[in-house]
Amino acid sequence: MPVSELIENNRKWAAQITDEDPEFFEKLSKQQSPEFLWIGCSDSRVPANEIVGLLPGELFVHRNVANLVVHTDLNCLSVVQYAVEVLKVKHIIVCGHYGCGGVRAVIQGSQIGLINNWLRHVGDIAEKYQTQLEQVEGISQKTDLLCELNVISQVSHVTQTTIVQDAWARGQPLYVHGWIYAIENGLVNNLGVSVNAADLVKDKVKCAIDNVLAKV
Repeated sequence: MPVSELIENNRKWAAQITDEDPEFFEKLSKQQSPEFLWIGCSDSRVPANEIVGLLPGELFVHRNVANLVVHTDLNCLSVVQYAVEVLKVKHIIVCGHYGCGGVRAVIQGSQIGLINNWLRHVGDIAEKYQTQLEQVEGISQKTDLLCELNVISQVSHVTQTTIVQDAWARGQPLYVHGWIYAIENGLVNNLGVSVNAADLVKDKVKCAIDNVLAKV
């Protein structure tokens, strides 16, 4: 597909949106007021807005390989801070997906260059649950289990940020959720780790991990 076709697609899309709502882009240009921050994987098969049926302006998005929340990643932390403190989002959703290539690389021990340094964070989770992962047969099944464990771990990481901790301390309403998307059927599954207070995190995360591991 030539790049010029993307421009043509844009023209058609903009015309369609304008036909449906002539004031859409004018209203959109004035402000953004999303209630949701989406932290997802960079995978091109996981388009955040389309998955949950939201229009531009309704979902603030951060994406990286394997949907990680690393405490030294100023890119991710800046997005979270802007979303929480400026946009005042009410929900942060960490959404992974089954069959994630980054997670699969960890399971297979693949050496694919610079990205291995980034995926080391997933490797730490794999090592923590090595015994349970070894009980699962098949690369795909191991990958999917680690995808779920990774999402729950990243939810925990979000709640540990000073940004979220401070928001809760000042009484700002804010939920953090963990979801996972199945590319083969287009459905999102809730991993049961939704938290809105610091004192709930430990039990919620433990319960979600136990539920995932109970399938092993």
